[in-house]
Amino acid sequence: MNVSWRTVDIVVTAAIAVAFGVVFWAWGLVWTAAEPVFIALPPAQNVLYGVWFMAAIVAGLVVRRPGAALFAELVAASIEALLGGQWGLDTLASGAIQGLAVEIAFAAFRYQRWDIIATLLAAVLAAIGAWIHDMPVFYNTLALGDQLVIGVFMIIGSVLIAGFGSSWLTRALVRSGVLAQFPSGRAQTRV
Repeated sequence: MNVSWRTVDIVVTAAIAVAFGVVFWAWGLVWTAAEPVFIALPPAQNVLYGVWFMAAIVAGLVVRRPGAALFAELVAASIEALLGGQWGLDTLASGAIQGLAVEIAFAAFRYQRWDIIATLLAAVLAAIGAWIHDMPVFYNTLALGDQLVIGVFMIIGSVLIAGFGSSWLTRALVRSGVLAQFPSGRAQTRV
């Protein structure tokens, strides 16, 4: 495991974070606009949650350095908040928890495994972290059973969007050749 950061690692992690910060802000608008679609089963809206974990997972998969996921998620959350995201400064708390959860997943494999298993674990832990944050902040009046249903939808959406989506996006970047100076661009294993 290489723990030292090169300048290019910092720049690329920041670029990923800024791009996703804009996506996160726009996704907040999508989230609000989609509410009527989920009127029959409001907890199902949480399948959309996975987008908010992608900065951490993609940065982790691309840069492959301890701290990349947390750094990317915090910067992306900051960009979202600066753009006027609807959750204000709480976005930073969410970003910190989600980024830390992804770090825990990659650390569980000692920052040595970057395949779909590690990616899906990162997605699941990010969803669990978001659930732990969101229940007392946004859903504290709901019964535990209803909160657990929200958690299930968060995990499903996270696996599909953040897990498989981040894996696909990273593979696409590898195939394009833009990651040639990163271990992810030179690796023979699938992400």
